[in-house]
Amino acid sequence: MKATLVIKDIDNLITMQGENRPRAGREASQIGLIKNGIVAIKDDRIIYVGDKLPEYIEIDESTTILDGRGKTVTPGLIDSHTHLVHGGSRENELAMKLKGASYLDILKAGGGIHSTVKATREASFEELYNKAKKSLDIMLSFGVTTVEAKSGYGISDFDTELKQLKVAKKLDEDHPVDIVSTFMGAHAIPLEYHDYPDSFVDIIIEEMLPIVAEEKLAKFCDVFCEEGVFSIQQSRKILLKAKELGLGLKLHADEIKPLGGAELAAELACISADHLVAASDQGIKAMAERGVIANLLPGTSFNLQTGKYAKARKLVEECVAVALSTDYNPGSCPTENIQLIMSLASLIMKLTPEEVITAVTINGAASLGIEEEYGSLEPGKYADLVIFDAPNLEYIIYHFGINHTDKVIKNGIIVYEK
Repeated sequence: MKATLVIKDIDNLITMQGENRPRAGREASQIGLIKNGIVAIKDDRIIYVGDKLPEYIEIDESTTILDGRGKTVTPGLIDSHTHLVHGGSRENELAMKLKGASYLDILKAGGGIHSTVKATREASFEELYNKAKKSLDIMLSFGVTTVEAKSGYGISDFDTELKQLKVAKKLDEDHPVDIVSTFMGAHAIPLEYHDYPDSFVDIIIEEMLPIVAEEKLAKFCDVFCEEGVFSIQQSRKILLKAKELGLGLKLHADEIKPLGGAELAAELACISADHLVAASDQGIKAMAERGVIANLLPGTSFNLQTGKYAKARKLVEECVAVALSTDYNPGSCPTENIQLIMSLASLIMKLTPEEVITAVTINGAASLGIEEEYGSLEPGKYADLVIFDAPNLEYIIYHFGINHTDKVIKNGIIVYEK
């Protein structure tokens, strides 16, 4: 068997080898570290991971050889919660935030998501495509090889929701980074439905979801379950319909108020519950029992200046699998830098470097239902890897705010070099 690409003499090779499932509790610290490691790739698949290349793998003049000395190699990073496709930006809200306005305060004043909805509705397909592509290029440079992208900036304008999903689909076809799409028409109550939100819920269920499912524009459905947005009852109703139509379930849960979103995510066996800043201890226990992944977004808490973060250590101790994501969006977390999120998760939420890398590799993959093919470095899996110009994992997190990426390999091809 001839290798097409080999990375040799890797100081620290983090494989995440093990069962293809989310890692919780003590397992989240088991990263499959190999010192002076080697990875061999044939075309788009990994054929060997270890410390000495076996004789059955051939190398000749056509094999690309990369030197891993002084480097750390990990699986490709998974950014499993983003709002990638959107129009406009909201830097004008910075002054309001600095004066103490909360997310809900800005929303009530007609800003927040409503201004992004307007900008997204007005943007052409090409404008949305080019803006999202620019962000994907940045994400790739930070080591991201797979990203989740939500709709949700059309809400009552279903044509805009479809436009977002179709932009994501086209980018998935064109760009090296894989995109997994999520329908999130239930991102906010439209202003025109403020006094009768249940009518909008019915529109999502009866008109929007069937078309999204029929046209296979999304793998998942997500709902913003929060005070002043969608109630527990409304969220349950939408997600049950989505499940009936074959979509996987996600939930923006307990971001601001302890509404019971974590409990609902457990009740419905959602693949993930995201945010969880205000999740109750009972909700966390319920998530552990049902195997719901906690997708934490420390960049959002950092940017909103609330001083409140999800109980990451509590989640680990209760054996809830933890993923980490940027939550890239124009309002509450305008950053594509997954490495910064990794540092925040460790420095502020007190996750260990091992728990952090688990969260952005195999657990991120599991939160998108792709852990059989991605998220770890093992023979047979797709060859998605990041070569970091860093001597070890701790250095990547310790030396924060910069880009440590040296090269990114996607499906066995070098798609980014510093």
